[in-house]
This record gives sequence, C-alpha cells and structure tokens, in this order.
Amino acid sequence: MAQVMFDLDVLRSFSTGIALGSFARAADKLGRSTSAVSAQLKKLESQAGTPLFRRAGRGLDLTDAGQTMLAYAHRLLEINDEAAAAMRGVDLQGWVRLGLQEDLGETLLPGVLGRFSRAHPKVRIEACVARSAELRERLDLGQLDLALIWEVEGRLSLAHGERLVRLPLQWVGPAAPEALDVPWWTERQRPGARKSKEALPLVLLDAPCPLREIVTTVLDRAGIPWRHAFTSASLAALWAATSAGLGLSARTPFGLPSHVRVLDRAGTGLPALPQMALAMYRAQAEPEAPVARLAELLREAVRAGVPGA
Repeated sequence: MAQVMFDLDVLRSFSTGIALGSFARAADKLGRSTSAVSAQLKKLESQAGTPLFRRAGRGLDLTDAGQTMLAYAHRLLEINDEAAAAMRGVDLQGWVRLGLQEDLGETLLPGVLGRFSRAHPKVRIEACVARSAELRERLDLGQLDLALIWEVEGRLSLAHGERLVRLPLQWVGPAAPEALDVPWWTERQRPGARKSKEALPLVLLDAPCPLREIVTTVLDRAGIPWRHAFTSASLAALWAATSAGLGLSARTPFGLPSHVRVLDRAGTGLPALPQMALAMYRAQAEPEAPVARLAELLREAVRAGVPGA
C-alpha cells in the first residue's frame, strides 16, 4: 500500500480557510481561485480516506477527523515554516533585547525562544521581565528593542506599537471551590449581597499599578467596599494568595495558571471590568532582521493562544 504524502500547499489552504471562516477568503489571501481551493480540499479528503467536513446550514463544520487533521496541519506547517525561516536566517546574527511582563514570560517565552534559537542560533536574546512602567521607560531610553505590554482599554501609549489582542478583565478566584468557603465570600453570595457592607478583599500588585487603579475605581463607582488583603511585586505570589482564598484578583484570561479560575459574576454583585489590550512595541519603525523575526514569532504565539484573535 502506497504511503500517503500530504501536500503542504493543500494543508495551508485547509488551515487558512478554517482560520478565516471561509475558503473563498482563503483563496483570496493565498492568491488562488475558489475552484482551485475546492479541488485541494477534495484531494485532502480523498487522501485522508474519511469525511473531514459536514454541512452546517450554508457553511461547513469539521468532523472529528477534520479536527484531528487540522491539528496535524498546524504542526506540519509550523515545522515547514520554521525550516524555511532557518534556511533564510541561518547566517542571521545580532542581539535582541526583549521586554515583557511576568505572566507573558511564563506563557510565551518557552515556545517562542525554542523556535527562534533553532532557526537563528547565532542571534543572542536578552530578556527583561518587568512591570509595564519600567518596560516603557526602558523603551524610551533605548534599552529594549521589543516589548510586550498590557495597555488599559486598548490605548497605545508609545510609538511603533500594534495591538495584538484585546481581552476583557475578569475577576479571578481559586480553582478549588473549598478555598472560597470563607465568610467574606459567603456574605457576597447571600440574597442582598449587593448591599453587603463586608469589604471585598483584593489580591493585587503593589502600587504603582494601572490594573490596581482600574479595579478599585470600578468598585468605588459600584459602591462596593474593598480592602487590600494581599499585595506583592510578584505575580506568582498573587496567584498563590488567590488560590488560597485570601481574596479576589483581576486579570485577563490569557495565561492563567491552573490553580486559579475566572469567576462567574452572577449572584455575587461583582461589577464588570473594562478591557485590556496586549500591545507590541518596537524601538524602531523598521527594526533589524533579528528583531523583526522575533516580533513575528511573538505575534503568532499570542494569536494562537487566544481563540478568535
């Protein structure tokens, strides 16, 4: 029996169409005709030996086999693109100074640095993990080439920036339900909790912190009393305090550790919080090749980590 050899061009049309929600849009993006993309999909389904699509109204949904094929398509295309980048940049040399905040360092850096170092082994990376104010200052002083910074409500605060994704701030509590078996939380869930005089304990970063100001301002406007139950300069310490039930924190759902979870506001009287945007800033409008390549990988990693980004 002949070994099946999947065509990377076909897989790219397939994955692009799913990502864009339309194979007609995928054809436009890839510079092909709609009929050519349709023929590619028929070829892929024939090679797979099982239906990859099912009818859903006027569109198509993936079958279980289609979902499996999509996952493999992403992996194969990633390896292909990594190999192509490595061949183009095998002689790429230089130094990239990257700044990012603590939660991003834990979620993004391992995968991105691995891909970058394999493709560009002669490029040295210096990473600075710091708070947003320090990262902005370092960019202004020319001490960073590239930085990822959470911005309030999507506003860009520096030149040469782009929004990668916009996400809502949400209330965060412990993943273990028993950790919220504490008087202050029980009080909030009782009938009439909105009028409760029990101060809401907060677990937030030390001042100065824009997120800290957002949370307390929202609570003040809602007439909800609050108190600082735990503060720290370390995000890991905040997650430890939150998971232990010392109080509630606030963050976007991006990169939350497993021992905390987003809380349902229903029945607790907790107010809605605004959005935050993750922005990527470059020190120069036209960065050098190593900086541009690392920026590309970071952009891909962020958007891959947020469904629908």
